Amino acid sequence: MHLRSLAVVGWLAALAAPAADAAQPRHETVTPAFHHAIPNIPGKNLLSVVVDYPPGGKSAPHRHAGSAFIYAYVLSGAIRSQVDDGPDKVYRAGESFVETPGGHHRVSENASATEPARLLAVFVINDGDTPLTTPLATTNSH
Repeated sequence: MHLRSLAVVGWLAALAAPAADAAQPRHETVTPAFHHAIPNIPGKNLLSVVVDYPPGGKSAPHRHAGSAFIYAYVLSGAIRSQVDDGPDKVYRAGESFVETPGGHHRVSENASATEPARLLAVFVINDGDTPLTTPLATTNSH
């Protein structure tokens, strides 16, 4: 396995690790879907993950790697999201949003307490920019 591929596997494993908050047992499940170097943009990679939220599930507030530009597409259900000081908005299946490099993802959760939700996140990221996701301390809860 190529050294760059090993580093990405490490990033994805860290991203896929479940949230460690015992008070919040309903966390997301992250499944790596794709990774490939972008041949016409040296030093850049395209990778994607599928994020599954159980009913009432959520992610801890977080940031992604500094170079990460993220396109998020809701595959099913409804996802509530807030990035930086943008609006707290619900996105339904077929809708999308972006996170710019360095963005603070304040809210990322299933908008439903009864139905699951699924999201495809596509990252454009620099080689070796780790970790892919860093949880942040919360000052208030949603």
